[in-house]
Formats: sequence, C-alpha cells, structure tokens
Amino acid sequence: MRIAMIAAMAKNRVIGRDNKMPWHLPEDLRHFKAMTLSKPIVMGRKTFESIGRPLPGRHNIVISRNSQLSIEGVTCVTTFDEAMTMAGDCDELVVIGGGQLYQQLLPKADVLYLTLIDLDVDGDTVFPEWDDGSWQLQNSVTATNDKGLQYSFNTLFKKC
Repeated sequence: MRIAMIAAMAKNRVIGRDNKMPWHLPEDLRHFKAMTLSKPIVMGRKTFESIGRPLPGRHNIVISRNSQLSIEGVTCVTTFDEAMTMAGDCDELVVIGGGQLYQQLLPKADVLYLTLIDLDVDGDTVFPEWDDGSWQLQNSVTATNDKGLQYSFNTLFKKC
C-alpha cells in the first residue's frame, strides 16, 4: 500500500489557522476531491472536527489518542498502524492532515500531493520541511484563478 499525503500550503509553509484553511481556493478543493475519491483517507481528530462530517465517497479514518472516540460514519483508531489495517487492501491511503500527523508520518510517505499557493499568510499550522534530495518532482501544473491568485499542483515521489 502506497502512503500519500495531500496538503495545500502557502509560500511560508502555512497550512492552517485556527483549525481552518486561511484561504478559499475552489480549484484546490476540486483537486483534493479528485485525488482522494474512492480512497481511504486518514486524518487527526482536529482535522475531522474542522471538516465537520465524514467526506463522502471515501473511507474516513480518524486517529485520536482517545480510544473511546466514536463517530458515526468514521473508523476511529489510536495509531497509524491501526489505520493501515482498517484501510484494508487498497493501492493508496491518503493522509489529509493535520499538522501533527504530517510531521509524524512524513518519513513513511511515498508520495506528496502538494498545492503550493503564491501567498504568505499568518497561521498556526505548517507543513513539515522535507529533504529535497529525498523527493523527485514528477508533475507540476501552474494556474491562476479568476482573482489573480497563482497556485500549482505538484506531485513528488520519494526516491528509492
């Protein structure tokens, strides 16, 4: 099973502020849906709470320290190993946040789907730094939305 991470981040690595994304970029939301649909997605409890509901068309798995956590329509686990077991036989499992999970699981990731947004924003959550020498950019598509905001969808694979 391939372990992927998906995130949108500003130039200064910010991915969140007060458990929300500090921008509104519908193009990225469509990209997120396309990249995660029909796949198991793994997130921390705070990320789930910020979304507010299970995302349809995906096996939603929430990792929490609270072993008693129970959420309708969601598989709740306490470790990433449990999450992988619960994901079952799939080609790719996608980690969708938040910051603590990205930090913990980046060494296990095989692929990064990163939306880079041409902004510097204030925030309290950042995507962890990675060793550029360990990752190979496979694909990058740059666009500008109707409000003039430039962004790029990037796919990086871990080098063997």
